[in-house]
Amino acid sequence: MALELMAPLMFAGLIIVMLMGFPVAFSLAGLGLGFGYFAVSQGFFPEAFMGNLPLKLFGIVSNELLLAIPFFTFMGAVLERCGLAEDLLEGTGQLFGGVPGGLGFAVIVVGAVLGAITGTVAASVIAMGVISLPVMMRYGYDARYATGVIAASGTITQLIPPSLVLVVLADQLGRSVGDMYLGAIGPSLMQTAIFLLFTLAVAVLRPQWVPPLPPEARTLRGAALIKRVLWGMLPSIVLIFLVLGTLFTGIATPTEAGALGALGAVALAGLHRRLSLQLLWQAMDSTVRVTAMVIFILLGSSVFSLVFQGVDGNVWIEHLLADLPGGPIGFLIAVNIFVFFLAFFLDFFEIAFIIVPLLAPVAQKLGIDLVWFGVLLCVNMQTSFMHPPFGFALFYLRGVADQVHKNGAITKPVASRDIYLGAMPWVGMQLVLVAIVIFWPESVTYWLDKEAQVNTDDVHIEMQIEDTGSSAEPVMPEVPALPDTETPPPVTAP
Repeated sequence: MALELMAPLMFAGLIIVMLMGFPVAFSLAGLGLGFGYFAVSQGFFPEAFMGNLPLKLFGIVSNELLLAIPFFTFMGAVLERCGLAEDLLEGTGQLFGGVPGGLGFAVIVVGAVLGAITGTVAASVIAMGVISLPVMMRYGYDARYATGVIAASGTITQLIPPSLVLVVLADQLGRSVGDMYLGAIGPSLMQTAIFLLFTLAVAVLRPQWVPPLPPEARTLRGAALIKRVLWGMLPSIVLIFLVLGTLFTGIATPTEAGALGALGAVALAGLHRRLSLQLLWQAMDSTVRVTAMVIFILLGSSVFSLVFQGVDGNVWIEHLLADLPGGPIGFLIAVNIFVFFLAFFLDFFEIAFIIVPLLAPVAQKLGIDLVWFGVLLCVNMQTSFMHPPFGFALFYLRGVADQVHKNGAITKPVASRDIYLGAMPWVGMQLVLVAIVIFWPESVTYWLDKEAQVNTDDVHIEMQIEDTGSSAEPVMPEVPALPDTETPPPVTAP
């Protein structure tokens, strides 16, 4: 077998085992070891090349940056259960409830705030679904709009710092977490603004879909309403500063910022009088499960990528993508189409660990800023939570809708068809943001520190010329005389 066939066969084998439903981590490791043994037997690379594998795996488990993942996961798991989402939604719902689409505005704003303090999509979607879906359905909101806005607002969490996806992408792209977080600020604000504008358009064009709350449902007014809103917002703002403020100002590393966030989440749970051993146990159990899943996928993908590079897979990918028409823009469009369809079958961790290491060298060779590239992929991968029929946010919402109907919070069950059709406009808005980030890279790079650029055409060197009455010649500066020293006598051969 020729060496040129190994990389395509490895990639095809990866797709086959994914479609067969085998666990991703073990499939990657098994494929890597199997093809590695075959490559050694065929003489494609020596046995000593596989000796790099233990060093690479040890480098992963000793990577301090990855400690941020359990900290942020624990923070989100605690906040999911501490009552903060209820306070936020109740206060903002009362604040905006008097206008058409008010509950939709409240859900989007709260989704953005929760995204900035939890970093997990599941926590946001489940919390907002349990709290706001019954209220929306009770007061006549269209089922498709209600389910769509809840799922979409939960997926903002993946893009808004401190997103776990940005931490993983920073590690895979070799960029700092702080730069990835700064780069994601612009797209996350634009995504929130697009959602708000869509809700405003629905409120103007289809007000019967998003009616205002009746006066009897708006029980808080005046000082009581302000107090309720501040009670939900102020602790969140403090926690956001603990996590992001200390990171952006350089006071804390990503791992230390995650530890501060976990401590702040425990303090908020105590502030809401919901801190208990059961809550901590559930949060730790969720944290261990997510962290173990991420680490095993990363270990398996490292085995696969080592062998893939050994059989010149990176060269194959580079030749496949570097000559696409359109240059860097054509490359970005093709990659985003590929990632969009790949997200039907893989979650964001699997895409980040498997696909990103293959694409990053090509992007760097084309002169694409890797922070821009990583944030763009993050924007794209948030659609993986939304597009039917495999979107995880839709699965979460399906379970929430069944639960609230079973408990009697809503009288009419929500059909899966309404959930899927309700998600489609929001997926379209997410794809609009993908296009904006592709054609307007400053939306990402504007927040980053710019390196000083020197234009050599603007550099002028002036020399002082002394007029001697004849031809002008540059006057060389006088060289100071060296101090008098005794010269040693010459050494002669005997």
